[in-house]
Order: sequence, then C-alpha cells, then structure tokens
Amino acid sequence: MDPAAYVPDVFDPRIYGAGIPYESYRLLRDRHPVAWQAEPEIQGWPAGPGFWAVTRHADVARVLRDHATYSSWLGATQIRDPDPADLPFLRRTMLNQDPRRSAGDHGRLRRLVSRAFTPARVDAFAGRVRDRARTLLATARAKAEDGAADLVRTVTDEYALLNLTDLLGVPAADRGLLLEWTVRIIGYQDPEDAPAPLLGPDGKPLNPRSPALLGEMFSYARELAAHKRAHPGDDVMTALAEAGLDPAELEMFFFLLTVAGNDTVRSAAPGGLLALARDPGAYRLLAGGRAPMHTAVDELLRVHPPVLSFRRTAAVDTELAGQPVRAGDKVVVFHASANHDERVFTDPERLDLGRTPNAHVSFGDGPHVCLGAHFARLQLRVLYEEWRAAMPAPELAGPPRRLVSNFINGITRLPLRVSGPAG
Repeated sequence: MDPAAYVPDVFDPRIYGAGIPYESYRLLRDRHPVAWQAEPEIQGWPAGPGFWAVTRHADVARVLRDHATYSSWLGATQIRDPDPADLPFLRRTMLNQDPRRSAGDHGRLRRLVSRAFTPARVDAFAGRVRDRARTLLATARAKAEDGAADLVRTVTDEYALLNLTDLLGVPAADRGLLLEWTVRIIGYQDPEDAPAPLLGPDGKPLNPRSPALLGEMFSYARELAAHKRAHPGDDVMTALAEAGLDPAELEMFFFLLTVAGNDTVRSAAPGGLLALARDPGAYRLLAGGRAPMHTAVDELLRVHPPVLSFRRTAAVDTELAGQPVRAGDKVVVFHASANHDERVFTDPERLDLGRTPNAHVSFGDGPHVCLGAHFARLQLRVLYEEWRAAMPAPELAGPPRRLVSNFINGITRLPLRVSGPAG
C-alpha cells in the first residue's frame, strides 16, 4: 500500500484507553484532513454507516461555527446514530439544536443558562471552591499510602462533583446520585468504568442517553425544581425552576448540566496534573511564578481537552478541505487533533505554560461554545494554585489509567506522590 494512502483509525474507543493517537492525528492532518472512517460493531455496540473525521484546526472551527451547513439538530452530537425514536427527545436540549432550525428555542435556552451561570454567581463560589481544594488535598496527604494517592479517587472526582452541586443547589444527601448518573452516561464504552449496560430485546446494549434509561434522573430534576420553587436559593436550579421552562426542557437542562458540568472538570483536572507530572521543568516554572496561572490553565486545557470529539451532520452537499461531503453525512471534529495542529500552534508537542495566544478549541467554538467555561477555568485555576502552595511537585507513583472512550478524554486512575515539601 502507498503510505500516503494509509488512513489510520481514530474511531475505536479502545485506542483512547491506551492514549490519544497524536501520530494518527498528525498523519490525517497532513494527508487526509477530512478522512472517511468506518464504524464497525465494537463490544456489542452496533455498526454504523461511517463518518468524516475532521482533524485540522481551521476545519474544526469552520464546522463548529457553520451551523447552517453542519447541523447538531439533524443527528444529534454523538458519533453513533441515535435510535430514530429517541431523536425528538434528544432535540429538546440546546446541545442538539441549531440556531437556524430552532432559533427561538436555542437562543431562549442559551439566554436562560447565561443568566443562571452569570460570572457574578460563579465568582461568589470561589471561596468555597478554594476551601474544598485545600481540604481535599490535605486529606489526600493525610491518608496517603506509602506517600502516594490516587488523585482521581481522593481529590478530582469529588472536587468536580461537589463544586457543581453547590452551584446547582443540590442537597448534600443527593450528590452521589449525580456521580452515578455521570459515570453511567459518560463511561458507557469502558467495561471497567461503567456498570454493565442494559440490553434491549435484540440483545444489543441500550444507549444510556435514551429516555428509557433517564427516568430516574428526570424524576429527580422535577422534584428538585419543585423544592426550589418552594424554598428558593441563590443557585442555578432555583434560577431554572423559576424561568418558566416546560417540564421536558427542565429535565434536559438538568441532564446537560449534571453530565457536562461535572465531567468537564472531572476530566480536565487530572489531565492537567498528569501533564505537569510528565514535564517537571514546566511545573518548576509554574511553582516559581515564572508562568502565569491563567495562561497555564489554558495550555493544560489545550494538551488535555475534556472532550475528544463532537459530531455534526451535513445539512447540504458541501466541500470541506477539498473533500466533497454529501447531505446526511456525519462529520466529526477531533478537538485534541485541532489543539495540536502545527498550522496554528508553534511546537504543539511542547507544554508551554506561557503560550499566548492560545486558540485551543477545548470548549468548542461557535453557537455551542461551552457556557460553563468560566466556572471550569475557575475550578482548575484554584486547584492548581492550591497544589502549588501545599503539595510536592507532581510525580507519578504508578501508571495512570485512561477512560475507554472516543468522546470523553477521561483519566480514571492517577497515582501521584503527595508526601513531601511543597514545590
């Protein structure tokens, strides 16, 4: 085979359990920036029709911005096709809407969330976030075994979850439910991370995002909203409960905020610490104050984006990077590849904590750019600041374990040294 004709597979979720396939991404960017990928049956999940993998930064940004050509509404935003019966349900969330097709709903829902997620409300939680980071890190040190701890289990999972539930206004007794739902929905491709999938009548796994499997979460959302109407507080669920949403919109908002709001930091926080552990020189710059924390946070997000891919569906016949794309084709953007595109980032393999400008797409782009980005950056900045103040330089105490997923860039185990002087 002509080496120039080789198209590496970047679909199989098991690839990502071993590591992000940067070399495959580089080959695609250089030779096949819009490359056809097969969708075989894997681990019981059914085969699909295939899709176009988009790997260059400029093309990723174009797809994310051009909602008229590349639709979230037509086929939702996961690579695998949803059950057609589930599609009307999935379109209730603004993540799976287009400003062009659902201008009233999409704009109205984004405005509601923007008002609920105001920077002032988020910043009011900064002190609580810092206290939590400080407490969790101190507890990890106190309970360390042989001077090491799994930072995912002892710090970052709880840190992300409790910060989100504080912002939402979820009672402390119910917070474990949110983590359980997140693991079930996000980790479904990983046989070790998620519970065994429920099977349909045909023996195939049921999509954990289907309405049949979300009834418990939706029932809870309705009960919590009713409680907030009777007992309002300065939290996001009170704002949403009083916003005049219909029950289906409220349920889907709760679903989106619970899963996306939790897993963004749940994935990014251990990923950033792992990147620092693998580059002691970069960490010394950060610890010594020679790399600004705000640029460091964005650089760590560039090298470890929380989300690996998002799907769109071509609404019309078009052309992308010289490749004809037909209406109805699936078009999947790969964030980690775009963030390493040499056409945009000088020396992209280097962790440059002072990198500026930094045009990463870790929070997306266009009409679906992440509304919780300010809250995520706040949490990451505070965690790294508290680590720098109280913990030793990050050092691996064993092999990390990655989530088996082509969607979420997750770390499920991160053993780090936690005993020793700060710095």
